[in-house]
Amino acid sequence: MYSFMGGGLFCACVGNILLVVSTATDYWMQYRLSGTFAHQGLWRYCVTGKCYMQTESIAYWNATRAFMILSTLSCFAGIIAGILSFAHFSTFQRFNRSFAAGIMFFISTLFVLLAMAIYTGVTVNFLGKRFGDWRFSWSYILGWVALLMTFFAGIFYMCAYRMHECRRVTGSR
Repeated sequence: MYSFMGGGLFCACVGNILLVVSTATDYWMQYRLSGTFAHQGLWRYCVTGKCYMQTESIAYWNATRAFMILSTLSCFAGIIAGILSFAHFSTFQRFNRSFAAGIMFFISTLFVLLAMAIYTGVTVNFLGKRFGDWRFSWSYILGWVALLMTFFAGIFYMCAYRMHECRRVTGSR
């Protein structure tokens, strides 16, 4: 049980770091604009070495930002619940912290999936046609890797919960 929780905690910490880095950096998309290379993230875009804040309030950027922030926060809450699941307090007998941690990691996975799907759909269908020479960049890829890490953290914590439940049922006979 503890090995599953340890593996889940490792995946969750790595996933949370990747979520923060992916959300904060400016390399979600790279493209060629008037013969020079440019790149953009969720908060800024950079052209010829100068970066500018994205002041337009475009719905898909706002949705992607919101879902990435919610994903990071729910992953962090799952990490706290995951750390607390190592401690056995006599209170909260009916509340299993490893189950709560697993649910928080799955919620984080859902939020990052929504963010990545929105960004991918709009980029491919709108921006991809606007810029001829473009590609997704490393910040975007880190978002997908973070999705996998939070998903596996949820799987590990659910396995730990099932092992704990099986021991509790067997031990009560």
